[in-house]
Amino acid sequence: MHATSTFATTSPGHATSTVNHSIWRTSILFTLVTTLIFGILYPLAITGLAKAVFPRQAAGSLILRNGQVIGSELIAQSFTSDRYFHPRPSAAGNGYDATSSGGSDLAQSNAKLVQRIQGDIDKLAAENPGHPVPIDAVTTSGSGLDPDITPDNANFQVSIVARARGLSEQQVRQLIQQHTTGRTMGLLGEPRVNVLELNLALDQMTK
Repeated sequence: MHATSTFATTSPGHATSTVNHSIWRTSILFTLVTTLIFGILYPLAITGLAKAVFPRQAAGSLILRNGQVIGSELIAQSFTSDRYFHPRPSAAGNGYDATSSGGSDLAQSNAKLVQRIQGDIDKLAAENPGHPVPIDAVTTSGSGLDPDITPDNANFQVSIVARARGLSEQQVRQLIQQHTTGRTMGLLGEPRVNVLELNLALDQMTK
């Protein structure tokens, strides 16, 4: 008699089903794990670290007066009175709308944009004759919420603000110098003046 061996065989259909089941299980598990790590744990860790190391910045760099939030160092506000320095023009929503951050999306050749800028230049030149109009006084930022202006823009507005406040131009220029921030680490960006902080300092000066 000869010994015989029997080997179990797996049908191709069963093997394919097993492989597909394994792939689906791995995919679902990978999705759940990465969602937990990068969607929940990582953001919580970074937020906690930011609040511990930079608590004020993590809270939005808010500016408070008498316990009330009056703005943020990071978001421009509209000022229309001659007693205040004005920020850059804004195309965010109807202007300075923090819920609709964005530019106008108009090309440099767009007639509407050209007309608006030329109109602003003519208006500012009439208000302060004999002085070149700074470019950031008539152009919007990409976000429409840039809180800063250039020192040239601030100095362009000095005579108007000084006259409205009954201050000397020298007093106002000194205030601008005190609130001018230089390049980050001496290399990055350009010197800038935070409009909200400067206007608050004006209010303090003329109390």
